[in-house]
Amino acid sequence: MNPRLDLYSLQVFLAVLEEGSIAAAAAREHIAPSALSKRLSELERTLDVPLFQRHARGVAPTSAAHALARRARMLLHQTQDLADEIRDYSAGLRGRVRVAANLSSIAQFLPMELRRFMLRHPQVQIDLEESISAGVTRAVAENAADIGVYTQSDDESGLDIYPYHRDVMALVAPAGHPLARHERVAFADTLDYDHVGMHRGSAANYLFTREAAAINRRLRLRFQVTSYDALVSMVRAELGIGIVPVKALSAYTCDELRMITLTDAWARRQLKLCVRSNESLSGAARLLLDHLIAEAAARR
Repeated sequence: MNPRLDLYSLQVFLAVLEEGSIAAAAAREHIAPSALSKRLSELERTLDVPLFQRHARGVAPTSAAHALARRARMLLHQTQDLADEIRDYSAGLRGRVRVAANLSSIAQFLPMELRRFMLRHPQVQIDLEESISAGVTRAVAENAADIGVYTQSDDESGLDIYPYHRDVMALVAPAGHPLARHERVAFADTLDYDHVGMHRGSAANYLFTREAAAINRRLRLRFQVTSYDALVSMVRAELGIGIVPVKALSAYTCDELRMITLTDAWARRQLKLCVRSNESLSGAARLLLDHLIAEAAARR
């Protein structure tokens, strides 16, 4: 006989998985820890498989828990889509779309494109979460996001990929820096100087470290930051030079800085959109994906 699963038990199961403890999950779901623990035990009995290993500091998910999590997120998301679609149906298209995006796309393109979409479709709720590119593709593959925006990832299996915008990188230097007098410069010529760069694990960090290693050089990262505004502030304080997306610089005051064109081919990166392959998107997610593809195509 097929096991019968109730949606609320799946919801509290995901809370335990994401919070790492029954107490924290119970607080998040506004349920007594004993009641949550009972639901979890009943779910394990129904599936006839342990989902967590209990220990003094919390719980550790089993491989079965990770397998269940992807399907549970999908089921709960589809259920919410169904409820949104039926509720107030006469008001027009409704829904919730989860977007995971890297910093570069958020700093340059997504804000205005999402604004235009939401003006046309005010009933659609968009949840946006910033992540590194590898985290973006993982979130989409694991059904933690519906649409991903990223530059490069080692694992794109199981995803449908669409081209988005071009991400043009440039060198930013203080006006008094030796490189500031140049209009164009090769990345190799910047390696004699201290850099302010993005944090470890970011696509930019990986790219610049790899390109330096390819010519048997080392990137002299004096400081590592997590945002472009922090990077620009550090460069303005003459603590190093930095490489940033050109369009992101429009958000900052850069009168005392010089933007210098990078001659390297990799300085023009392709941003991408991704969704899970062989899976029907909700009406709202499909509408947003088509909107982003059209916005990018209009700028080419």
